[in-house]
Amino acid sequence: MAHIIVVGNEKGGAGKSTVSMHVATALSRMGHKVGTLDLDLRQKTLGRYIENRTAYMAQEGLSLPTPTYHDLPEIDAASLKPGENVYDHRLSAAVATLEPDSDFILIDCPGSHTRLSQVAHSLADTLITPLNDSFIDFDLLAHVDTDGETIKGPSVYSSMVWNARQLRAQAGLDPIDWVVVRNRMGAQNMVNKQKMETAITKLSRRIGFRTAPGFNERVIFRELFPRGLTLLDLRDLGVTGLNISNVAARQELRELIKALNLPGVTVDF
Repeated sequence: MAHIIVVGNEKGGAGKSTVSMHVATALSRMGHKVGTLDLDLRQKTLGRYIENRTAYMAQEGLSLPTPTYHDLPEIDAASLKPGENVYDHRLSAAVATLEPDSDFILIDCPGSHTRLSQVAHSLADTLITPLNDSFIDFDLLAHVDTDGETIKGPSVYSSMVWNARQLRAQAGLDPIDWVVVRNRMGAQNMVNKQKMETAITKLSRRIGFRTAPGFNERVIFRELFPRGLTLLDLRDLGVTGLNISNVAARQELRELIKALNLPGVTVDF
């Protein structure tokens, strides 16, 4: 069976689609078959990213390792039994379509709580939660006291992940490997950074997740999107003299893939 990776967070702007595209493309480059789904049915940033990639390759006559992408199929509501949810069927049908030809299925969730996102989390073998290094984002995981260090209790997103874990346990499935990816960890505001480090370490032990370093804020990510490219494609385009920022970004991606510890994956870039 395909290993299902869910990229989820109930807040926009945390870098979910950037992480999704780079993880999916990195796995494709390492020879794995990767299928992708975008559950943000309105914006579809990951879907647009892959569409841009396909169009750019056709325009330039390129062939780059690329994950496959599928829209969720439409379901005839008349075919549903009483109490069945149409979104559940759309997601399960999409996963069933991708699974026979995929080593990994990556599902990019919207930055809000939806039925689709809730169900997707219960399917996750690996859950990646990108988090900006800010207490505004941390509030999705847990409420903290005014000192910025004392954890008062889990918040809405952590509760949703807990429910997904319970559903998997009831179905006899393996536990979710939950990885919180810390994005935009700058060198400034060291006091806040240290408080975040302390709070995340405490919370990881309390509710059961691992942490991994993510991506710093870099212009290159915004520049790559219109062509659907990732950091790993630049050398295929003849870009040999990578600047220091781009080299550092590649290293960040390498460290992230290693930290995910996905089955059968050996990082070779």
